[in-house]
Amino acid sequence: MNDLTNDDLSAASEAIGPQITALRRAIHADPELGLETPRTMAKVREALADLPLEWREGPSTTGQVAVLKGGAQREGESCRRVLLRGDMDALPMGEETGLDFASAIPGRMHACGHDSHTAMLFGAVRLLAERADRLAGEVMFMFQPGEEGFGGARLMIEDGLIEPLPDAAFAYHVIPNAPYGLFVCREGPLMASSDAFEIVVTGRGGHASMPHHAADPLPVACEIVTALQAMVTRRFAVADPVVVTVTQFRASDADNVISERCTLRGTIRTLSPETREKVHAACRDLVSGIATAHGMKGEFLVRQGFPVTRNDPRAVALAREVVTERFGSEAWHDLPDPLMTAEDFSYVLQAVPGAMVLLGAADPDADWQRAPGLHSPHMHIDERILPRGSALLAALAIRTLHGGLPAG
Repeated sequence: MNDLTNDDLSAASEAIGPQITALRRAIHADPELGLETPRTMAKVREALADLPLEWREGPSTTGQVAVLKGGAQREGESCRRVLLRGDMDALPMGEETGLDFASAIPGRMHACGHDSHTAMLFGAVRLLAERADRLAGEVMFMFQPGEEGFGGARLMIEDGLIEPLPDAAFAYHVIPNAPYGLFVCREGPLMASSDAFEIVVTGRGGHASMPHHAADPLPVACEIVTALQAMVTRRFAVADPVVVTVTQFRASDADNVISERCTLRGTIRTLSPETREKVHAACRDLVSGIATAHGMKGEFLVRQGFPVTRNDPRAVALAREVVTERFGSEAWHDLPDPLMTAEDFSYVLQAVPGAMVLLGAADPDADWQRAPGLHSPHMHIDERILPRGSALLAALAIRTLHGGLPAG
């Protein structure tokens, strides 16, 4: 093994732990939304201004990719490349943590941990830059906005920011209600695809006192909601899960008006492209059929979101090996079943073999099962996990550059 693969990255990462934490807190207090995260990006650039990085940016987002070129590439050898990603955007929700560095912007919060992802990626950049002369290849650091439904990863790929494509790619997601320091992963599907839908039932409006003179779409829409749940459980196998959730229901704004239209919105989650298409078709037929049976019109509109987040078995094997070597076998957990959440790192994994790893970040002195989860206004992490995350990201990059992904 190259001596670099045995480097004590954990100690080095702990040494810069205060810098990692400081950046995380600065980002947490100043959250930005969507594809436009210029202040967050500026904080990252300032924190890395002293390093020999090549920066790339495109027209579609404020995200940037930093490239670190290693100095140990042998002449005539093909250049190995690895990508590490951290997302930067927050959520449009209020914060109720009471932290000293809580969001200073009302209605915005880093409730999904992207501030910590960016901070851990920053730490990995510093660790690898200190060892650049011994790196055999290039590392791409993808600082990405727009993960929360905006497809920032897809746009950065379309802008050509990760070309030539790397040989492997890795990313984290912290889990605030999972045991501290536990790395969790699985081969194949890790997270679901996520599509947004809108159902519009059109009838005939009228006075609430005379429903027989109107064609009320609201009870028809209610029937559609319950029928969707029955459809999922009766037409799709539990071994290939489907989740259809109605999250919005809107009709009249007045208590004495029968609205002409009723609108439903929600999401569809699946774990395979084939089932994804079948669910869309089944929903469309169900909505149209129920509405027609009541003499009304039913429309089903779908907006495709993130694809399935699918981990490459070779990348998972590499991550498992590195974690157990550096932190012990108890630090790794093979997730038995996929999660029905969604991630736009899936776009990267469509183009490049790689893996997303989940990182438990609950307070080790508290009951992790009672900790507030992601997207909670009370969500928080134990910041002592940050150096550990940076160390593993750096180790994954080094192992990929100096050995490649294991044989499949």
